[in-house]
Amino acid sequence: MPTITAFENSPDRGRGQARDMRVRWALEEVGQPYDVRLVSFATMKQPAHLALHPFGQIPTFEDGDLALFETGAIVLHIAECHAGLLPTDANARSRAIAWMFAALNTLEPPIVELGMAMLFERDRSWYAERLPMLQDRVRTRLGELSRRLGKADWLDGAFSAGDLMMVTVLRRLNTSGLLEEYPDIAAYVARGEARPAFRRAFDAQLAVFQAASRS
Repeated sequence: MPTITAFENSPDRGRGQARDMRVRWALEEVGQPYDVRLVSFATMKQPAHLALHPFGQIPTFEDGDLALFETGAIVLHIAECHAGLLPTDANARSRAIAWMFAALNTLEPPIVELGMAMLFERDRSWYAERLPMLQDRVRTRLGELSRRLGKADWLDGAFSAGDLMMVTVLRRLNTSGLLEEYPDIAAYVARGEARPAFRRAFDAQLAVFQAASRS
């Protein structure tokens, strides 16, 4: 049974934003049971964890003699080892993997930059001037994604690992107000959140935070 690492006390307060959510969701989609090892921020900087993740973050993934870090690599590994997250057609499979890369390399960087500014830069003198620029960078990507998605339920036919990664990235905009400007993308995210595997993963991550809050 694979083991993943997750925050002992998640800074997102159980909202499903911590990146172990992506791995949990993938494992739930393919029906693979897994164990979770909770780690503190201090533990993440210790040699034992750094041997698994050289940048001292979560999640990590261990299965037998395989240890992985980076959610894209972990989700791709899960998708390649189990049916359900990648199409059987070779071309469709490659396109699904391309969407995984697009989520992580094209959409996530400007979304994370905006989120970090909103969290940590509000008291800076230049925040009000910089914020519209960051928002417009995200709007550019959302507009491009909206045109590609159109009226389709998913990015390329059936739900795939590409959609899983894209939805988890887009959810980082939930409190920004930007998703509401693109109803088709908001509906796309809602479809992902409605999947039973997503709900199981979300509830499992939330339970960790709730337990930590009670202790």
